[in-house]
Amino acid sequence: MKIKKIFALLTLLLGIGAMIYASVQMAEAEQIYKEGSAVYEGLNNRVKEHTAAAEEQTTAKEKIYIPELGINFDTLKTVSENAAAWLYCPDTEIDYPIMKADDYNYYLTHLPDGTPNANGSLFIDFNCAPDFTDPLTVIYGHNMKSKMMFGSLVEYKNQKYYDEHPFMYLYTEEANYRIELLYGCVIGAGQWRERAFMYKENAGALIAYAAHSTTFESDALYSEGDRIAAMSTCSYEFEDARYVVIGILREAY
Repeated sequence: MKIKKIFALLTLLLGIGAMIYASVQMAEAEQIYKEGSAVYEGLNNRVKEHTAAAEEQTTAKEKIYIPELGINFDTLKTVSENAAAWLYCPDTEIDYPIMKADDYNYYLTHLPDGTPNANGSLFIDFNCAPDFTDPLTVIYGHNMKSKMMFGSLVEYKNQKYYDEHPFMYLYTEEANYRIELLYGCVIGAGQWRERAFMYKENAGALIAYAAHSTTFESDALYSEGDRIAAMSTCSYEFEDARYVVIGILREAY
């Protein structure tokens, strides 16, 4: 009987210890996310010139609406020379610089200023030109529960979400673009690598794959020769699943 009581007490103590440990881990993770969020908020305030007006660019074919964020790339470059562009999706958390990387690892765990942080940064596949002049540019980012980084990207699995957010906007030193979202698809990381979808030579194959398994229907029209951006994040349908949203770059003239 005494042994049973001791065993029950030990079990209780172990359970309490596990709960305390889990609480500490959650608190530490929450603090890390908050620190990353604060850095991005400060960067946002520092880099943007906060011009209130929106600009409407006119081409011979159409009027292209580009929100004027007033990105000061000179200031952004003082934070990091690796800053390549800025990505913005209205009414979502996506409002971040995009970094050019030398590998697949560094910006998974570092903020744009080099601070180690679990939020990481949005970054361009190092096989792609960082100025978005390639037929295909791939951008990676974490799927955060807080919706930071590409945490809201997986919402494009729902048609209603696409209908409410059909465009993203890309800002570079050379030009600004409206990204007309075309397809969203789930793909395994292994299949992505095997089919080498990160290479510009395979842009057409990626478009064909995404068209076959898209999660939303779009009004955007792709033509051969269009430049595309593919935004990739983790998904959880199966082990090592990825969700990729593809859009066409429409330059504002």
